[in-house]
Amino acid sequence: MDKLSNKLVWRECNDADHLFLKKQNPLTTTYMSSKHNPILNMTVEQNMVRSHQVASWHNASQLAHQIPRITNRFYSCQKTGKLTKLSEDNGVRKIVMANPKTRNALSVDMMEDLIDDVSLNWCDTNLRCIVISGEGPVFSSGHNLKELALTGEKDELAEKRRVFSICAQLMKRIVAAPVPVIASVNGPAFAAGCQLVAQCDIALATHSSSFATPGSHFGIFCSTPGIPLARAVPRKVAAHMLFTGKPITAEQAASYGLISKVVADDKLDEEIEAVCASIKSQSRSIIELGKRFFYQQLELDLNSAYQLGTDVMTNNTKMADGQEGIAGFAQKRKPVWKHNFDEISSA
Repeated sequence: MDKLSNKLVWRECNDADHLFLKKQNPLTTTYMSSKHNPILNMTVEQNMVRSHQVASWHNASQLAHQIPRITNRFYSCQKTGKLTKLSEDNGVRKIVMANPKTRNALSVDMMEDLIDDVSLNWCDTNLRCIVISGEGPVFSSGHNLKELALTGEKDELAEKRRVFSICAQLMKRIVAAPVPVIASVNGPAFAAGCQLVAQCDIALATHSSSFATPGSHFGIFCSTPGIPLARAVPRKVAAHMLFTGKPITAEQAASYGLISKVVADDKLDEEIEAVCASIKSQSRSIIELGKRFFYQQLELDLNSAYQLGTDVMTNNTKMADGQEGIAGFAQKRKPVWKHNFDEISSA
């Protein structure tokens, strides 16, 4: 934990009931709330403010030892009977939706399990990428429609809102994750399942996979699935998928930009490993910086994007890993990454 101690600081918010743990880097501000679940209530500021707008921070090396206790509290609050299977090896976290009886429906329990798994131990620099897949012949069939049916109970619309709010939280956690999140698709991905694929940073799918947003056929238009869909494919393609509900093939999905690549059914794991290996060969901090900026600039006009990009790349050159990469290239050797946001000493 010593190597992280100079990166961790505490801040007191306006709400005196909260303390937040902040992990600083050039583009992000990550908070953990101690009032509620310390992992699930984290939010990410995609920080565009200048240094004078950032509050003063105190040296918190003496607080670094508290991270394990936060993590332990997270583990202790996990419910039994999880609907996902979680494993992590050599920097790759694999999350498998493991409820094939419901075609891996994104029920509240399933989505909460996915949020738990995606959000776990972001401060661990050994984590390099996250892979989400589905057990059985279907990647995910989308929301559990039983959770959307009205039964006449009091305040049940609040519960319906909770379903979609949890889904939105899951999608935002994928974007907020400091490492690439990869969808490994081997089968149909429909409705919110298609949304999950569209929201992942990278998506690989087999030839037998298909994608659709057929909610209107069941009386519930795929409004929120359309959010990442419309940001991934051309507008006319998104409209066709949303208004007709008809599925598209993996080949079509790749040509439209919904997925990154189509692979043979028996080569999916091999291709996933190759993508993860490429990511792991690079500096985690550089990838994290790049991911943050990538999503930030998508929401900006061209001039603002270039202005921010200029700042980001300039600051990137100050990073030790930035200069190590340049030195490795010049000396024709593999870089020795630190995987942190340390800056080189100025002359």
